[in-house]
Amino acid sequence: AGPFVWAAGVFVLAAAVVALLLRPDPLLTARALADGEPGGKEAAGGRSLRAGMRAVRESPKARLALVTVTGSHTAMVSIMSMTPVALTHHGADIRLIGLVISGHIAGMYAFSPVMGWLSDRLGRLSVIGLAVGLLGTAALVAGTAGASHGRVALGLFVLGLGWSAGLVSGSALLTDSVPQAARAAVQGLSDFLMNTTAGVGGLAAGLIVSQAGYGPLNAIAACLLLPMAALVLRGVLRKA
Repeated sequence: AGPFVWAAGVFVLAAAVVALLLRPDPLLTARALADGEPGGKEAAGGRSLRAGMRAVRESPKARLALVTVTGSHTAMVSIMSMTPVALTHHGADIRLIGLVISGHIAGMYAFSPVMGWLSDRLGRLSVIGLAVGLLGTAALVAGTAGASHGRVALGLFVLGLGWSAGLVSGSALLTDSVPQAARAAVQGLSDFLMNTTAGVGGLAAGLIVSQAGYGPLNAIAACLLLPMAALVLRGVLRKA
C-alpha cells in the first residue's frame, strides 16, 4: 500500500503547484489575446465539444494528430500492461519487473523535452515518423525476446521513447491545427479517445496473451502503427 499512499501525496502536491504557481494561466492568456483580435469574440462561441469535433473534421493535420496520439498510446499500453505477465512466465521476480517498468517510464518521460525540441527543430511529421519507427522497433525487440530479460527491458525502454515521440509531436500538431477557441475542446476529445482506445487495447491484450502469447501481442500492436505510417507518408508526399 505504501507506493499508492506516496503516489496520492505526489498527485496532491502536483495539483497544488499547478493551482498556485501557474500564473498567468496560458489558456486564459491565449483566449484574451484571441478575443482582442477581429472576430475573436465570435470565435469564443465555439468552445464546445461539438465545435472541437468539427475543428478536427475540417483539418487533415488534426486527424493525423488524433491518430498519432491514440495509436501511440494504445500500442504502448497494450504491450506494457502484459510485460510483467510475460516476465513472470520466464522466472522474473518483482524486483526485476520493477526495474524493467522503471526503465520504460524513464523512456516515456525523461526525454520528453528532447522530443519537444525535435518537434520544433525537425517538424511534427518527422517526429511522428520517428515515433512509428521507435514503437515498431520496440514491438520487434520485446516480441522476439523470449526468455531474455535484457531484451525485454530494452524493448520496453524503446517503447517508452516511441510513446514520448508520438504523444509530444501529436499533441503539438493537434494544437497547431485547430483554431484557438476550439483547442481546449479538441484536447479533451483527444484525451477521451486516447484513454478509451487504450482501455480497449489493455483488455484485448490480456485475451491475446492468454490465447496466443506475448509475441503475437507485440505483432498486433505493431499493426496499430500502420494508419500512422500511412498518414505521415501522405503528409510528406503532399509537402513534396
